Amino acid sequence: MPTPDRLRRPARTVKAALRRRDGQATFLFGALGYPLLYLASIGHLALGARGQSVQVVDDPLSRMLRQTRPFSFEPVARVAVDPVALLVSPLDIGVALVLAALVGANLAVAVVVWRSPAACGVERSAGLLASVPALLTGATCCGPAILFVVGVGTAGAGTGVLLTAVGYATPVTALLLVGSLILVTRGTAAVRTDG
Repeated sequence: MPTPDRLRRPARTVKAALRRRDGQATFLFGALGYPLLYLASIGHLALGARGQSVQVVDDPLSRMLRQTRPFSFEPVARVAVDPVALLVSPLDIGVALVLAALVGANLAVAVVVWRSPAACGVERSAGLLASVPALLTGATCCGPAILFVVGVGTAGAGTGVLLTAVGYATPVTALLLVGSLILVTRGTAAVRTDG
């Protein structure tokens, strides 16, 4: 069954954006920065560790599949390298990398379209439209951190519902990022790769 053009077009646009230096730099900024922000916001990456150590839990294969909240899983190891401590949860790292690739792709397309809208055959605002879902991903990674900062963690039964809702922000964010790429590239002509 042939792939519809509306699904091939975003892939071609991202590929063309990544051929440009500005697109590559923006993609790397999003793809490398987002996992750090995501892991820090869910409490798996923190400063303050001393020395160097690696600790692994008993039965890591079964524990890595245990959910701690929707779309978040139990860490199976702790790696400390002064001053950084990382709780290793393979599935959370996978989620962070998938979202990071989508954030990077959205930001790369947004910057390329914003810098050369005429070459792409779209309005400059389309670039901003592509960046909105990337910015909304902050709800996925920073939402729980903000809730804990304001003290919602001790507020009672309503807190569980709120934290569960924040947990479901992860798939919603992924869908928004994919939808944004499809929407922005729908009316986009071929992206020039000479930038």
